[in-house]
Amino acid sequence: MGEKGPNYKPEYAKYFDHTKLYPEATTETIREFCAQAREYGFAAVCVQPCHVKMVAELLKGSEVNTATVVGFPLGGNTTNSKVFETKEAVENGANEIDMVLNIGSVKDANWDYVEKDIQAVVDAASSAAVKVIIEARALTDDEKVKACQISEKCGAKFVKTCSGFYGTVGATVEDVALMRKSVSDKVQVKASMGIRTREDADKLIAAGAVRFGSSGGPKVVDGD
Repeated sequence: MGEKGPNYKPEYAKYFDHTKLYPEATTETIREFCAQAREYGFAAVCVQPCHVKMVAELLKGSEVNTATVVGFPLGGNTTNSKVFETKEAVENGANEIDMVLNIGSVKDANWDYVEKDIQAVVDAASSAAVKVIIEARALTDDEKVKACQISEKCGAKFVKTCSGFYGTVGATVEDVALMRKSVSDKVQVKASMGIRTREDADKLIAAGAVRFGSSGGPKVVDGD
């Protein structure tokens, strides 16, 4: 690691899933992200499923986890499809799975389907940690609370604010605080989208987030 400036604070690195999910992401870009993640000591690198095997190999020997997405970004895939995606990702080296719940079923209050969908992915993930993306911008507060509680019941390790591909508003302090109150200490909260500055990070940490889905980790750690 090169010489860092006076604003450098490595303690921020543990909060970041260094994320590159846009469809135009190239192999070279993913390699650069993995190199940055190793350099900074980020929590994970989160990529599209097609990149998982490469990322797992590039991160081998480090403490950086390999994360990927399931049912992404809309959540409307069938449960069987999500299960297949999850098993394949784990076989390819993923140890963290960020799944999108079925948003339409939440809006229908079809909680039985929502629960079975999440449970199937948690079961398929085996020892890999599952983060349930609830897409908070699409839900009422009551729906957010219920979705978080069901996620905990199913054994998810995290609840996550959003995919980053729905609407224009990212993680908010209000949503993170509500989600934190909705689950026990067994479940952690991940905030996604729009975390670009140390001020952003500090506010979300204070609200209860312990992970961020963002490509802005280097800037936050460096204090740029």
